[in-house]
Amino acid sequence: MTQQIPRPPRTEPVPEPELAGVRNFRDVGGLPTTDGRRVKPGKLFRSGHLAHATETDAEFLASLGLHTIFDFRNNADHALEGADVELPGVRNVNIPLSDPADGREFWKMVRDGDVEQLRGLLGDGKAAARMADSYRTMIEKRTPEHSRVLHALAEDSVPALMHCAAGKDRAGLSIAVTLLALGVEREAIVADYLESNAPHRRYRVRRGSDAPEARSPEVMELLSPLFDARAEYLTAAFDSIDGHWGGVDRYLAEGLGLTPETLGLLRDRLLD
Repeated sequence: MTQQIPRPPRTEPVPEPELAGVRNFRDVGGLPTTDGRRVKPGKLFRSGHLAHATETDAEFLASLGLHTIFDFRNNADHALEGADVELPGVRNVNIPLSDPADGREFWKMVRDGDVEQLRGLLGDGKAAARMADSYRTMIEKRTPEHSRVLHALAEDSVPALMHCAAGKDRAGLSIAVTLLALGVEREAIVADYLESNAPHRRYRVRRGSDAPEARSPEVMELLSPLFDARAEYLTAAFDSIDGHWGGVDRYLAEGLGLTPETLGLLRDRLLD
């Protein structure tokens, strides 16, 4: 990896650019902690995948001085969307946060199913319940992956960009876990998470047919819980932390194996 040129510290979050091939990009700098500190601007970013980044997009991303890009997609995502663009001097780390086979038939149904199939699969609150359950599962079953990310950030991986496919669920939850470790207020974490609902940030819904009925109002309503950022999903993750570990401190110490020394390093790197 090439040596990076030191950059002066930023005092304000990186302005949101108009990226043509990357959705849902933002700097989480400036978010407040419970002890009155703030996340340093220019140190922690989130976005959707980088596979379709244009040359101009890549130039902007390269200008951020990134050390590491964390890609939480799985093999099925890579097959569908492609690999991230490569940025000079930046380490790309792939940490899948869902099994490559998990839900493959489900997502095929989402893309190709007719209205009757989608009603049975997603109707009557099933879609939202599936999303909340997936957030709980990522908290309870993916502690090694979240631990790896936080230890890497504490050691040397800053500035960092975290992304999945849409930058909403897997990346959103990993950002949330990181912000909890920094002591950011839960309300601020939820508010940042909900910004993924802005029209220009939303993931483009893929359907197997271009026929009008494939994107009818009923179909889009059935699909909306899967592509929305909803506070109830993130709240389900927080409730899982509280219910399984009794709170954030024990989750960080016992679930993620973060020592006070590592937490101190992490906070020194990412907080003003």
